[in-house]
Amino acid sequence: MTIPVIFGCAGTALTPAERELFRKTDPLGLIVFSRNCAEPDQICALVSDFREAVGRPAAPVLIDQEGGRVQRLQPPHWRAAPPPACFGAIAEQDRQRGREAAVLNARLIASELAELGIDVDCVPCVDLRMPGAHQVIGDRALGEDPNLVADMGRAVAEAFLAGGVLPVVKHIPGHGRALADSHHELPVVTASAAELERADFVPFRALADMPWAMTAHVVYTAYDEAHPATLSRRVIDRVIRGHIGFGGVLLSDDLNMKALAGDLGELAASSIEAGCDLALHCNGDLVEMARVAAALRPIAPATWARLEAGRARLGMAPLDRGAAVARLDEILAA
Repeated sequence: MTIPVIFGCAGTALTPAERELFRKTDPLGLIVFSRNCAEPDQICALVSDFREAVGRPAAPVLIDQEGGRVQRLQPPHWRAAPPPACFGAIAEQDRQRGREAAVLNARLIASELAELGIDVDCVPCVDLRMPGAHQVIGDRALGEDPNLVADMGRAVAEAFLAGGVLPVVKHIPGHGRALADSHHELPVVTASAAELERADFVPFRALADMPWAMTAHVVYTAYDEAHPATLSRRVIDRVIRGHIGFGGVLLSDDLNMKALAGDLGELAASSIEAGCDLALHCNGDLVEMARVAAALRPIAPATWARLEAGRARLGMAPLDRGAAVARLDEILAA
């Protein structure tokens, strides 16, 4: 029975031990990082090998390909995409041109991923860029204005869907205000519920119909002083599913991030118990993955329904890549 987790792997090909673990535990999907990506044929083989190991030809394969600081596929085999802030800056001057550039960029990324068999990209980041906040978000944000970020985030997400790749809206319900990097410590946001609802949550509400979203490892004291969103039934029920109205697949951020403390198996089970559909474990450590797998029960029917609803929204609109690159370069140059 498939378990509700996305795992990583250690290198550019599955080891016999990884293949056996995936065969026995049947994780829903795989996430790839720079360490897993050498060249196109190798990635295609890795993706195919994982899907063969779990026995599901449509098993999701994820990546973080935002552009700027966060892109796992690098030149010379793949295009270096600008950071999201670049498109937000254009949109601040000319919304139509900013949207056009963001859409072209997203379609190009989706095209590159689809060729490799990667069908889920952890974008768009619709956290707000906040003055004085930690720069872990920084130029990964589309901007400071909630309405602009909402508009641009929707354009990007819809472009990925049109290109046959599922977008993952992150980091719900908002990481932009955090004063710490959740990769290294647990951020605590003390803003009032009114402040959060007026600003941080706005882009997420606007994208509440998207198929996937990723949680923030952030404590919001206005709702739960003891637990970050990923582990908080109160935040997931009241804010993410409630106020924001998100109805899609809810994926935890990486359980290995230092914002979370405790046994990885317990963290995985706690994230599902709190209301996440899927847990995310990225580092490819076999011992840790076995511990996480042992702590999880099979995927719930409601999660399967959300997964199927998301996949049904995928399109395969044609793209003239040469023309798209030329037009994007023209906008960026201007």
